[in-house]
Amino acid sequence: MIKVALFEDNRHLRDTCRMLLDAAPDITCVGAWPDANRAVENLRTTECDVVLMDVEMPGISGIEATAHIKEHLPNINVVIQTVFDDDDYIFRAICNGASGYLLKNISPEKYLDMVREVYTGGSPMTPGIARRVLELFKTGYQPKNAAALRYNLTEQETKVLTLLVAGKSYKMIADSLIVSLQTIKSHIRNIYAKLHVHSSTEAVSKAIRDRIVKL
Repeated sequence: MIKVALFEDNRHLRDTCRMLLDAAPDITCVGAWPDANRAVENLRTTECDVVLMDVEMPGISGIEATAHIKEHLPNINVVIQTVFDDDDYIFRAICNGASGYLLKNISPEKYLDMVREVYTGGSPMTPGIARRVLELFKTGYQPKNAAALRYNLTEQETKVLTLLVAGKSYKMIADSLIVSLQTIKSHIRNIYAKLHVHSSTEAVSKAIRDRIVKL
């Protein structure tokens, strides 16, 4: 039995996907969550083979969550499922360890087949996405935030660093991103560790020198 976990913020779609998975004779949905903020914690207590991950959800994105899952639970296969076919999303999903990338408009039969494919070691992609991936690598595509990826900065950390470079205070950054001051301080600590710096001045200097953020 293939054990699948689902992260999808749209309740109707989440319930529909869960019913579709459970209706298959060889697949079962072992968990379904509306966000991926505690994805690793949720999966640690759930026996799971495949994760179906939405991209845009409240809190951290599905692409960020994919990186966290692959870091802590590398044996779980993560498949991105989304309505987005943006080059940057595709490239970052693959760089963060996604085993497949599906658009949500595929048929139910194809959807289940792709779950089976990733479970048996494949890397399922809808045909249009597969062609795009080949083109991206042929042309040496670099994502918009290639430098941030090099330092393994998450989307939110990159936003925080960008605002820091712009001269914003911690409180102003928290207000801008609609999060708590403690959350910003946590992001700042992570940024320092990843950039190997010890102060905001060093972080800003490195961000500008290495073009980690857009000025």
